[in-house]
This record gives sequence, structure tokens and C-alpha cells, in this order.
Amino acid sequence: FYNCSSLTSVTIPDSVTRIGEHAFYGCSGLTSITIPDSVTSIEISAFYNCSSLTSVTIPDSVTRIGEHAFYGCRGLASITIPDSVTSIEISAFYGCSGLTSITIPDSVTSIGYGAFYDCSGLTSVNFNGTMAQWKAISKGNNWLYNTGNFTITCTDGTLNKSGNQIS
Repeated sequence: FYNCSSLTSVTIPDSVTRIGEHAFYGCSGLTSITIPDSVTSIEISAFYNCSSLTSVTIPDSVTRIGEHAFYGCRGLASITIPDSVTSIEISAFYGCSGLTSITIPDSVTSIGYGAFYDCSGLTSVNFNGTMAQWKAISKGNNWLYNTGNFTITCTDGTLNKSGNQIS
């Protein structure tokens, strides 16, 4: 569906096991998508520049959110990463300026370079783990560049975006 800018909705059947590279790249009219439980991987640039996308449901079956997966999805306001994901790859949510909150599970062990680069509206990160677990996550350079100020709420306290405890 590469650059199908008139596409506004799509139903993905349960027989699909992965959303392939560039599958919905440039589908600027797409407003929401529900990914079925059969999908285990969202590949590179799957929803790249789907600028009208406001709602995405990612099921617990997904283990991989590929590079640039939601790059430029300016309409997304919030997203919950399922417990099955261990890595948020390079530039996964780059330029999602409408993103205000994100929930990250304690299963995540790495956040790639520029993962939330230019998510200027981000005000809240909810991490379903401890502050020590958050600090142990491998984070690529510029993973939070141009994000403004936000707090990271962990199960045992709150951190500011640089990872220092807020008193």
C-alpha cells in the first residue's frame, strides 16, 4: 500500500503474521489501525509518514517494532508498547510530534538511536518497572532529542528525562 494517500482504513486479517517493510509507507489518509494478535513483527518503515494516524493498537503478540516503524506519524497522541517487546528500534517514533504519552514495559532492554527524536509534545513516559531497570536500559544517542521536558514514572519513583531522580 506504499503511498496510497487516499487509503483511510484497512482491516488486517488474522492470517497476517507480520506487517512488512514499507507496507503502509506514506498512507497519509490512514487514521487508525488495529493490528491482529497473529502479528509478531512490525517491520522497517511499516507506517512511515502515516501523518493522519491517530490510533494504533499493538497486540501482545508483537515482539519487534522495527526501525522507522511509526516515523512521522504526527497524529498519534499516545501509545502503549506491549510486554512482548524487548527493543524499540532506531527512529521508531521519530517525528511523532503529537505523541504526548507512552507506556513502556519492563521487558524493554534497549531503545534505539533517535527512537523518540523530535517528539516535541511528549510530556509523560510510564515505565512498568523500577528506576534501576529504567537506568539499565541501553539507550542510543539522541533517543530523546528535541522532546522537551517530561517525567518518567517508574513503579518505585519518578525520574526526569535525563534519568536523574527528581526530588
